[in-house]
Amino acid sequence: MTVEQNVLQQHSQKHQQTLLNQLREVTGTTDVQLLQQALQVSNGDLAEAVAFLTEKNAKVPQQDEATYYQTAQITNDRYISVGSQADTNVIDLTGDDKDDLQRAIALSLEESNRAFRETGITDEEQAISRVLEASIAENKASLKRTHTEVWSDSPNPHDRKRLENCPVGLKNVGNTCWFSAVIQSLFNLLEFQRLVLHYSPPARMQDLPRNQKEHRNLPFMQELRRLFSLLVGSKRKYVDPSRAVEILKDAFKSSESQQQDVSEFTHKLLDWLEDAFQIKAEEDREGEKPKNPMVDLFYGRFLAVGVLEGKKFENTEMFGQYPLQVNGFKDLHECLEAAMIEGEIESLHSAENSAKSGQEHWFTELPPVLTFELSRFEFNQTLGRPEKIHNKLEFPSMLYMDRYMDRNRDITRIKREEIRRLKEHLTVLQQRLERYLSYGSGPKRFPLADVLQYAMEFASSKPVCTSPVEDIDTTAPPGGTTALLPSPASTGEQPDASIPPESSGSGPQAQQQQQQRVSIHKPFTQSRVPPDLPMHPAPRHITEEELRVLEGCLHRWRSEVENDTRDLQASISRIHRTIELMYSDKSMMQVPYRLHAVLVHEGQANAGHYWAYIFDPHQQRWMKYNDISVTKSSWEELVRDSFGGYRNASAYCLMYIDDKKPFLIEEEFDKETGQMLSGLDKLPPDLKEYVEADNKLFEREMEEWDALQARKLQQEKLALAAASVAAQPMSTEPCPQDNTAAPQHDPEYMEQQSPTGDSKHLQEDTERAISKAAAEHDEKSPEALLNTAMKVEYTRLLRFAQEDTPPERDYRLQHVIVYFIHNQAPKKIVERTLLMQFADRNLGFDERCKSIMKVARAKLELIKPDEVNMVEYEMWHLDYRKFRDSTVFLLIGLELFLKKSYVESLMYLIYAHQYNKELLAKGPYRGHDEELIAHYRRECLLKLNEHAAALFETGEETEVNAGLSIMNELVVVCIPLLLVDEMEEKDMVAVEDMRNRWCSYLGQEMEPNLQEKLTDFLPKLLDCSTEIKSFHDPPKLPSYSTLELCERYGRVMTSLTLSRTPADGR
Repeated sequence: MTVEQNVLQQHSQKHQQTLLNQLREVTGTTDVQLLQQALQVSNGDLAEAVAFLTEKNAKVPQQDEATYYQTAQITNDRYISVGSQADTNVIDLTGDDKDDLQRAIALSLEESNRAFRETGITDEEQAISRVLEASIAENKASLKRTHTEVWSDSPNPHDRKRLENCPVGLKNVGNTCWFSAVIQSLFNLLEFQRLVLHYSPPARMQDLPRNQKEHRNLPFMQELRRLFSLLVGSKRKYVDPSRAVEILKDAFKSSESQQQDVSEFTHKLLDWLEDAFQIKAEEDREGEKPKNPMVDLFYGRFLAVGVLEGKKFENTEMFGQYPLQVNGFKDLHECLEAAMIEGEIESLHSAENSAKSGQEHWFTELPPVLTFELSRFEFNQTLGRPEKIHNKLEFPSMLYMDRYMDRNRDITRIKREEIRRLKEHLTVLQQRLERYLSYGSGPKRFPLADVLQYAMEFASSKPVCTSPVEDIDTTAPPGGTTALLPSPASTGEQPDASIPPESSGSGPQAQQQQQQRVSIHKPFTQSRVPPDLPMHPAPRHITEEELRVLEGCLHRWRSEVENDTRDLQASISRIHRTIELMYSDKSMMQVPYRLHAVLVHEGQANAGHYWAYIFDPHQQRWMKYNDISVTKSSWEELVRDSFGGYRNASAYCLMYIDDKKPFLIEEEFDKETGQMLSGLDKLPPDLKEYVEADNKLFEREMEEWDALQARKLQQEKLALAAASVAAQPMSTEPCPQDNTAAPQHDPEYMEQQSPTGDSKHLQEDTERAISKAAAEHDEKSPEALLNTAMKVEYTRLLRFAQEDTPPERDYRLQHVIVYFIHNQAPKKIVERTLLMQFADRNLGFDERCKSIMKVARAKLELIKPDEVNMVEYEMWHLDYRKFRDSTVFLLIGLELFLKKSYVESLMYLIYAHQYNKELLAKGPYRGHDEELIAHYRRECLLKLNEHAAALFETGEETEVNAGLSIMNELVVVCIPLLLVDEMEEKDMVAVEDMRNRWCSYLGQEMEPNLQEKLTDFLPKLLDCSTEIKSFHDPPKLPSYSTLELCERYGRVMTSLTLSRTPADGR
């Protein structure tokens, strides 16, 4: 077949598939054979085909076309045509007039054909453009939002710095998680990566006739090369793909929006890449048949063998992504078996002519990269909207394709026939087993062996001669209780409230009540069962002979039933095992395909989020690519999120690679040195220069940030020094004359000026240490007293640091030295901090303290800059200040939480967790227990989510808006904080619970305005990337003295301990 013939054949197939999809969309019919029959009857005339289907299915309610276009997802067929919607010539399709329907179809086709003639762009490409433009519009619109709505990069570039050997993520620029999932899956195919990176545009590109496709494909190819090069060598943790999306958007013009379907995007992406490589291939091989590497990599062939109206046929067809139905199947092989056989196939294997139609597919050539689309969406005719199929579908990490190959056609047919026979036998055995396990003719059924056992127990029970109702004593039983029977008068009359309680024990009324009482046995409140009541029913009369015969029969029958049940179960297990091993011989394990990537969709049909699991063959582990977040994963996590049936997440696309073609994932080696190429060495010169320039920009950004932070730190130091000088009282003592010494000032937390504040508390501790040192050595000089007093104080604080305390008594809050000892601060830092304590000018209470203060200040001035690193000293004290701030955030947040003020509590807990996490990154004792803060942060979000959902369920406009406001302003913006650390399983489960709570509304009937609000809200909830939101400044903290802080922290931690919450204080 020539190239022209091949192109014509593919174009014809595209046209036929387009007509099929238009028929499916207009009529709602999903039966492929019926659609093909309609096209054959109408000779390709779409209007006649619709008329044929509407007459044939006149009794089936048709879906509203307008509703379909608003809610339906793009289907999984490869070539899809979505009719353009015109602003004029609107036709009403809500009535039963078939002429209107046919005119609408004709108008749609006319618009579609006219657009293709003018631009050379098909309808499915226009649909893609609408989605891409929507994504760009969403990204640009986000720049105009208020500060509380913006999803922005962290202002600190060090947070965006790539860790060594860690893969680079892709930023979600507005509903583009589908783009990230597909691009990362393809990028990690190293052969595909090399093809893209080393692609060069045609040398005579300017001389080529530039049509719309070339205007689109070649610039996109260049931008994809740049994006891939950044993924290879960037120093950033993640990169922005906006320019690649912009190129796609600029190729088309539209204003509609919806979230793109992964499989459709992958189709179009490969088509565009195929076109770009085709241009290059035709230039490189003039006069020869061009070889397209995209076709060689992703496309295979299958043989369609079948019968159409009694006539046999064989056709060879090309395929890229292979669509598979999920509904009704338990694993991937069952899906493939069903996809390989269509219609009635008995006539394929018989010599008799038959009018039955059907076909089998047999792969003649499999591509190196084999991609399966899992169709998890179906249109609900009753509800008038698409729904996602959440059924569980298992798939293996190694897939053997031998049974589907044409060369194994004969042996596969034999094995299929054997499996069919075994399954028929299995069905019979299972039906028989079911009769044993569910015995009976009524609605309730029981295992037959148990029924026989119950009959044996009944027959063996002790006979009771009296009636079960006659032997009950009507008087009150010992230890029993009584109850009043309703009297006729009590149904309509109220009791006389004027009768005193004492009169109830005698008289006519009491006698009447006595007659109306019967004894009642209360099994849950009465401890003793009346001895005269039998425990079980028993036969009235049975002789020893009857009992002996009956027990013998029941014993024998029960043994027979148990043996039969065991035999049936063993036979069923053997058949299952035989079926499982049917294709396990070596001859049917010669075509291995290893799972390379799984694209996962979480959510419902009209809203959701995509990510990818990709196998790293060099590290031999799975990685999770979730927009900017790239984390280590496992097969167990993949199974949980991909198989379905557990949550709203399930696999949507599976990418397998030929395990016998290692070049697909092999690294590239230098031809001269033999060394493996990595990083920038993998890039051609132009891309290497491009990445180096971007890395320099990022390095400059980090340098500017560091310089800015240094200036801020210096300004903060000066401000603290100025505040310290202004706060100090006038002293009659002369100041030291050394002008080169830096001004001495205590840290802010040591200078609270309240009467019960830190200054007084610290001063008392210091004076006690001085008094104790003086009591030991009366004759010592001030310098010796200072040294002894410092040892005394340090010993006291060391004892506090070594004491094992409960969470409510954290000595780190009482003194900075305790915090330093816990975290092994340098000795010089501790000594200088102690000197600062004894150099306090307020120690003027007697001459001895004054002299010690003067010695301490003199010692401080004698410390040389090289003896104590003042930058390190300031950093330790800043960390302690942050520790105290995180404590205040935590205690206020917990106090509000315990008062059920969840809205106010949330921000305090958020910042407590953020500050604490920064501290714990420097050491395990720098902050509080992370699990405790995470627990209450998580619980607070769950409480707010439940409250917002309850408001939404009321249906009242104000309540609904209030609930959605809580979700948008508080919950949704905090979800990425829970997803950052994906190893925290509890946070992940909490996010799933919150999402599932709202997704559950999708299947419920509700007012149109509520449905619209829900549809608008769900993408925000489900499409949350792990990009951290820019919050407002943290809440302003009140100023607490050390004593007050410790007391309040102790009270709130005691409350938590009493309520049995997790966590240790440290």
